[in-house]
Order: sequence, then structure tokens, then C-alpha cells
Amino acid sequence: MSAIYSTYYHSPVGILKISGTEDYITEVSFHDKSQKTEGRKKNLPPILIQCIEQLIQYFNGQRRNFELPINQPGTAFQQEVWAELMQIPFAKTISYLELARRTGDTKATRAVANANGKNNVAIIVPCHRVIGSNKELVGYGGGLWRKKWLLEHEAKVAYGVQTLF
Repeated sequence: MSAIYSTYYHSPVGILKISGTEDYITEVSFHDKSQKTEGRKKNLPPILIQCIEQLIQYFNGQRRNFELPINQPGTAFQQEVWAELMQIPFAKTISYLELARRTGDTKATRAVANANGKNNVAIIVPCHRVIGSNKELVGYGGGLWRKKWLLEHEAKVAYGVQTLF
């Protein structure tokens, strides 16, 4: 088994924990408590440094798509949902019902919402782009304020829109 490396990045939406091996990213998650970051960047594999650089570009409005190998364990259904999330274009949203339709079963709305919530690679696997059928912001493990911030950031970068919600 490959060694897992971790570091922290202080982003505009709070502290992000970034983990991975020498070959792929396994986690980008939100942390509300301050983490010591001194000395953590010394022995990081290049892929983690690339991840931080691409996140910085994203937050600066210079990147719309991530070019990083990711690997997160999950069931076949979760993998299918996460693959569908990767197809949602920058600054666009879909509903949980539409996500269920894309996986082949409109009755699976709760199941896709659950799989969406199990995504461990926030922002890169854009689970924040899934909203309620009524266009409301619902369900986000990082907190609805982060979901709102990310969606408004993408809209501003793409369209110059100041607020969506």
C-alpha cells in the first residue's frame, strides 16, 4: 500500500486538508480548526504540490477544470455518481433529481444525495454544483455558506455575476 501524505491549505473558504499518495489525490476536505502547517511541505509528493497550485488558480479565477489524478474508495454506485459530478461544467448546477436521472434511476434521489455527501475530494469532484429541484441550496458537508461561496465564485468568474442566492 502506498504511503498517504497530507498537508493543509488556507483557502478563501477555510482550511483544506489535502491528502494523497505519490500518484493521486485521495482527499480534499474542509477543516474548521486551525492546523499546524509548518514543515509539512518539505517532503510532499509533487502531486500534492500540484493540487495546492491548482486550487490557488481556481480560487484566483484562473482555473475552471482540475487536471489531477484522483482516487477515492467507494461502491460502484458512488463511483458512478462521482463520475457524473465530474461532468457538471464549471459555474453550472444540476438538481439531485437530475443527478439521479443521469445515473439511470429518478427514484434514486436520496441515494445520489447520500453518495454525493460521501465525496472526499471536495471542489475537485464538484459536489457543490448539485442543488435542490427548487433551485435552493441544500445539503453540503462543508456547510451551506461554503457551497454558496463556491457557486457565487464560479458564477462571478464565468459570467461576472455578483450573487446567485
